[in-house]
Amino acid sequence: MKFERIAVIVLDSVGIGELPDAASFGDEGADTLGHIVQSVPDFQLPNLRNMGLANIAPLGNWPPEPSPSAYYGKMAEVSAGKDTMTGHWELAGLEIRTPFRTFPNGFPEKLIRAFEAETGRPVIGNKPASGTEIIAELGESQMKTGAWIVYTSADSVFQIAAHEEVIPLEELYQACRIARRLTMTDEYMVGRVIARPYIGKPGAFVRTANRHDYAVKPPKPTVLNALKDGGYDVIAVGKINDIFSGEGITRAIPTKSNADGIRATLEELGKPFRGLLFVNLVDFDSLYGHRRDPQGYARALEEFDRAVPELLSRLGERDMLVITADHGNDPIHHGTDHTREYVPLLVASPAFRRTGDLGVRSTFADLAATLAENFGVPFDTHGRSFLKELDRE
Repeated sequence: MKFERIAVIVLDSVGIGELPDAASFGDEGADTLGHIVQSVPDFQLPNLRNMGLANIAPLGNWPPEPSPSAYYGKMAEVSAGKDTMTGHWELAGLEIRTPFRTFPNGFPEKLIRAFEAETGRPVIGNKPASGTEIIAELGESQMKTGAWIVYTSADSVFQIAAHEEVIPLEELYQACRIARRLTMTDEYMVGRVIARPYIGKPGAFVRTANRHDYAVKPPKPTVLNALKDGGYDVIAVGKINDIFSGEGITRAIPTKSNADGIRATLEELGKPFRGLLFVNLVDFDSLYGHRRDPQGYARALEEFDRAVPELLSRLGERDMLVITADHGNDPIHHGTDHTREYVPLLVASPAFRRTGDLGVRSTFADLAATLAENFGVPFDTHGRSFLKELDRE
């Protein structure tokens, strides 16, 4: 039996232990889930543990589940990067050998001058920073001068913050489109340009939900394109549509938070569709991983864990749920960057006659190969399908 609907939920940055090449990325010893378990005493994920989460790798003093309700395993990243786009593109079947550029000292003056000339506004900031911290630092100046707050991070991003009452949203979005065009050369190539609007008064600035990402397109078709071309639904929830620049997507549902993403996922699972529901829950990464907040990270994971029973209850006999991640972001690790880690793999369906260990998958692209085999669409990838390893009716 093949599945009519597959839901893939990416818990953004929920890694499960360092990859063998972690040291070359400065990430030796990283372990997002393991370190959260160790550092947050009251942390519990009963539903994910029941599925087999603690069977994948040692997680503090959590014992493995003797009879897990899902197949479990972990996947290694082979692409040359640890950013969101690279991770998702590999999940969708690609191997990215040229990493995106990062700018740890801010963007070159030549690029900033070109951006100022085309947008007609000056730039302040131009340094790596936390999004909330830089608007606290420069928001008042931005309101007075009408300048753009430009900043980056350890990721490959060109971020532009502007107060919505000072610079209209459409002007901000147009500035992002200009920045996207200016950064399409090899010299400046960043993965994403991001609009970061905010509101409020000095001392009380708040980022709004009107964020918008302008990503480069995948370098070649992914399994999403293959599914769409094969007549299947490819429903994107959260920032999936932005990550793939709309390529291979049949319908996009933007979300404001993890809770909103979970709500949208449940809603879509309650509707008829035929194909893939692809979900990204970003708060783990953006609110807690980068800010090195293990307590907040733990609470967000518990919020998702509480939703797991309802997610599973929405699955029909010909449905399958996959829970995974796109990279790590260990909140105990030094710095504020993503971490080079394995990602968990949990696979559940009412159709399974038994469950078991899917082992260590050599690439995230095993997911893409599985999707292609299940839906019978032609797709060439370096990944290896695990569909035949699932004992189903």
